[in-house]
Amino acid sequence: MIDLYTWTTPNGRKASIALEELGLPYTVHPIDIGKDEQFAPDFLKIAPNNRIPAIVDRDNGMSLMESGAILIYLADKAGKLLPKSGEGRYRVIEWLMWQMGGPGPMLGQVHHFVKYNPGKAPYAEERYLKEAQRLYKVLNTRLEGREFVADDYSIADIAIWPWISRFEWQTIDLKQFPNVKRWYETIAKRPAVQKGYAVPKDMGPIPMP
Repeated sequence: MIDLYTWTTPNGRKASIALEELGLPYTVHPIDIGKDEQFAPDFLKIAPNNRIPAIVDRDNGMSLMESGAILIYLADKAGKLLPKSGEGRYRVIEWLMWQMGGPGPMLGQVHHFVKYNPGKAPYAEERYLKEAQRLYKVLNTRLEGREFVADDYSIADIAIWPWISRFEWQTIDLKQFPNVKRWYETIAKRPAVQKGYAVPKDMGPIPMP
């Protein structure tokens, strides 16, 4: 049994979607970041960086923070969605790291400056919107002739997809990135993704182009 501490953010949805896809039993503990619950002392013991998601594996008492580390751990635990060795494993990790270093922080800045604080920092808006376009182009190119980013469906797709699900916040027209659009819609139809997207509470249907 996995204890999942999470909220309705792209990073939080990575973990819940992965748990659903992997078929691992879990209990949800909502951490409302709008109420600063991530700073509670009890949560700090599990996640020293005060960010969701975090997990505790009741099988061995191990706790983990950081969504990328959590995805690798869960995939290895279940023996699914991440090859055990060889180039295939490192391709998945490569694109997982791309998400952690690119779409995660950069699209997060778009949300901060463009959606929540429009007009306050024109330079920042221009910078991060331009970077968002570049990242979507990278993903679109990678998906040319591929169904998924590392050929087979994997934790790399699970990591990237929730950030793309906020394309409207990023003022992105998915029709300009047809490979991304096709990939996004394919993953959105998966029952485990739909279920994991609604954790820890249902915020409405998955946005569609």
